[in-house]
Amino acid sequence: MEHIRTPKVENVRLQDRFNTRKPAIGTLYLTATHLIFVDPNSKRETWVLHMHIESVEKLPLSTVGSPLLIRCKTFQTVTFVIAKERECHDIFESLIMLSRPATITELYAFQYNPQATLLDHEEGWNYFSLEAEFSRQGLPNNRWVHSPINKDYQICDTYPRTLFVPTGATTPILLGSSKFRSRGRLPVLSYYHKDNHATICRCSQPLSGFSARCLEDEQMLQAIMRANPNCNFMYVVDTRPKINAMVNKAAGKGYESTDFYSNIRFQFLGIENIHVMRNSLDKLIEVCDLKNPSVGDFLSGLENSSWLKHIKAIMDTSLFIAKAVLDEHASVLVHCSDGWDRTAQTCSLAGVFLDPYYRTLQGFQALIEKEWLDFGHKFTDRLGLTAVEEKEVSPVFTQFVECVWQLTQQFPCAFQFNESFLLTLHDHAYSCQFGTFLGNCQREREELSLSSKTYSLWGYMRKNMSDYVNPLYSREHPVTQGVLLPNTAPQNFKFWRGMYNRYESGVHPRESVTDTVSAMKDHSASLEDHVRLLEKRIAGVKKLLGKDTVLSPDLQAKGDSNPETVVNNPVPTKDSPSEDNGANAVSDASSESGIEDVQSPVNGDSASAEENEEKNDKEDNLDSTNDLVEEAEASEGQDVPETKAEVDNSPSAGAGDSMDVSLNRLSLEMDSVALEWKAFRNIRQCSCETPLDAFNKKYHCWRCGDIFCTRCIDKQTPIPGHYSQRPVPVCRTCYKHLKLESKLS
Repeated sequence: MEHIRTPKVENVRLQDRFNTRKPAIGTLYLTATHLIFVDPNSKRETWVLHMHIESVEKLPLSTVGSPLLIRCKTFQTVTFVIAKERECHDIFESLIMLSRPATITELYAFQYNPQATLLDHEEGWNYFSLEAEFSRQGLPNNRWVHSPINKDYQICDTYPRTLFVPTGATTPILLGSSKFRSRGRLPVLSYYHKDNHATICRCSQPLSGFSARCLEDEQMLQAIMRANPNCNFMYVVDTRPKINAMVNKAAGKGYESTDFYSNIRFQFLGIENIHVMRNSLDKLIEVCDLKNPSVGDFLSGLENSSWLKHIKAIMDTSLFIAKAVLDEHASVLVHCSDGWDRTAQTCSLAGVFLDPYYRTLQGFQALIEKEWLDFGHKFTDRLGLTAVEEKEVSPVFTQFVECVWQLTQQFPCAFQFNESFLLTLHDHAYSCQFGTFLGNCQREREELSLSSKTYSLWGYMRKNMSDYVNPLYSREHPVTQGVLLPNTAPQNFKFWRGMYNRYESGVHPRESVTDTVSAMKDHSASLEDHVRLLEKRIAGVKKLLGKDTVLSPDLQAKGDSNPETVVNNPVPTKDSPSEDNGANAVSDASSESGIEDVQSPVNGDSASAEENEEKNDKEDNLDSTNDLVEEAEASEGQDVPETKAEVDNSPSAGAGDSMDVSLNRLSLEMDSVALEWKAFRNIRQCSCETPLDAFNKKYHCWRCGDIFCTRCIDKQTPIPGHYSQRPVPVCRTCYKHLKLESKLS
């Protein structure tokens, strides 16, 4: 707060480059974490996180005031015109200080403290481990073993504690190889192909110069090759252009010589260095900032930036690695200069090509943990999270995220996550709101005690997992289970408008196709859940009116046979068969024995076998989420007060199959589910008057079917008309009604 000179400025103009004649006029607020512009006329708020700010520039004075241009790392560009030059200068100076903290401990993550009901402090930090990921790949085995040589980071401080190496690599070989590799980053396992035993290994460049050699390093590569019984050679892939590697040779580094390393096939694959990539992105941003460009200007500017050319180079290199493993059954050793930029890009993309697990929500997060966080990509430096040298900043991670998006365009059914997932991941890598991407390596994160002092991004994303599910994903689709071999012809690469023009309101469709399909699937899921409950209720009424039902002694004396006054006695035993075939069919399908079983509270501590079977049945029917999403939903349910009211004489109360379903209860259940949902089309604002456009996603309330913004539908709770009783999104008004109905019941 000491950097904030002027916390509030009135009569500020927000310029829109698509509508310069009618700028928004409102109030600018400067807080410790955000710059907030509020336009009272249109009810629009523009939030800019300080850590997202890339640059702040004061433009020449105009007739209406002093313009302030702010460019963000998320490719948002805003221009404020402040009437008084002094106030503009104060905002400028404050933003410079707030957006460039000197040390990691000054970052937003160390002050971020959400409500306990929204996110647990420990959640997310223990979701993934390197040991568990290699165990999933079938390791250790008789070819690859876990080595404790780096358990205290003694041979390489940028590698993880857990390293998997060939069984033939002894400790002297490992030590010698680490001394011969830049930064001590010796060859270690990255991915093991269980079917053909081929591997992808990673390291840094050798310190070979023009003539130096190391017997231990040569023996290390031979051990990697011999660990694969299906191929008598291995590839060494240098991701750099050959000229760059030659320059490094003159500096005492370089690449492996085929004169010393036997049975290797060396390959240069030409991905440019971080400085070229940074300049390329700057040119791309200039193209995106053009005001009303012609088609020719835009396409020529895109071509001159070479951005898509670099994306293609990364994809080509990754595809070469994947094909070597898949088609030739050959092991591949990948490196660049230090092995933490281009190596991370290509090894992780090759894994996405080869392994369907990495194309799921959980698997993709595990991939980032392994290839980027554990193996030491320099996030603090490359993302410019602190006041680092400009030459260390480069969009390495942005390129990787875009490569995955390019894949989703070619294979829309192969990925469980959608574009929103990739954008959220990219934005929060820069936001510093969570501690997941802070630090340059795992050792630094441990020294900073991030797991105890900050929150995990993975925990936050799991809480909102339903927003990230691709509605086109199908587990049984052939592409989902198979290997991805993308076509890398130039015409198959697209400009990612959703990333680089995300904040330009004039270039996006009002309704996203993905959001519309997701809403349709959610609506279908809600109706299917409601139908299952109604089927149970019908089965119960049939039982109620069947043989299992007898009149009470008082009614027998009066001769009253009105069905509404019939009560049932607990005649059947637990093992007694029902005589109604329809009821049996419903009951057998869900492994349930009575309609009131749905009233049992759902909790995260334990679940009956019947609940598990029902959950699996629901998963097969909907096929829209995986185990991770359902687990996220179950965990969310623990934080939401239950709305399910126990019905008298329910089976859970120990009355066998006896039940007394009141008409009021049935009416409540039927009225609690929206049979029709409003269409997204022509919905321009929420009931709170918040504009609904490309920046503000639309959400349906599952109880009333209306459309709301994310602020007005921030509640999740079970609704009485659903069989599963899992928490679903509802608006605030419906949430209050459900709470009241629950108390009355």
